[in-house]
Amino acid sequence: MQASVIKADHLDLVFQTNDGPVHALSDVSLDIGKGEFVSFIGPSGCGKTTFLRCVAALEHPTGGSLTVNGMTPDAARQARSYGYVFQAAGLYPWRTIARNIKLPLEIMGFPKAEQEERVARVLELVDLKGFGNKYPWQLSGGMQQRASIARALAFDADILLMDEPFGALDEIVRDHLNEQLLALWARTGKTCLFVTHSIPEAVYLSTKIVVMSPRPGRITDVIESPLPKERPLDIRDTPEFLEIAHRVREGLRAGHAYDD
Repeated sequence: MQASVIKADHLDLVFQTNDGPVHALSDVSLDIGKGEFVSFIGPSGCGKTTFLRCVAALEHPTGGSLTVNGMTPDAARQARSYGYVFQAAGLYPWRTIARNIKLPLEIMGFPKAEQEERVARVLELVDLKGFGNKYPWQLSGGMQQRASIARALAFDADILLMDEPFGALDEIVRDHLNEQLLALWARTGKTCLFVTHSIPEAVYLSTKIVVMSPRPGRITDVIESPLPKERPLDIRDTPEFLEIAHRVREGLRAGHAYDD
């Protein structure tokens, strides 16, 4: 049995706003094992990103419990347990790609020689070897996102949190990056939490798919994928893939039954 890396137990989160309370997450219980690739899918406002932000200690639940590597999210953040990849690459235009990747290592006080070694290693991991001295504006959108992933991997955290990192890219680039991300996950063994609005992307990437409903965010289904770890893109045409995609779609429809 896989060791539990992230465990949510009846998690609730209510935001207090000027217009009254907003119930962002309601009764969310979820167990994520070491080395799993878990996608979160649901309509806008269903709490996908909010859940990731709770794991990262950027938001704090108002009910239930959440542990990350057996610790509170705050303790896990201090232990540098995760890297975070946002929707936009968020690279500083005045720093080269290598110096963007190096930034968290500088902040954490890694020795300079080790910074160089780690930057070289992660650039190779994301197939950007030779691009370290380029500036972000000299790279395509897909390459910038790979650099952002490299930055999140640079300090070798166990967990990778990814909030729609490919959402703004065209379908051809997105397919290519999905293939590369699966290969990267296979090489590193990281535990990945991945937010997406794309059913094919969720099914293609994941060992587990968490389907969420809107207002407030609830889990309507958790799908354990039977697909093999090796997944060429044309697996998306197989009956097994289409069957999982259909179940995700049904879970999304069921979630709307909670709407007023």
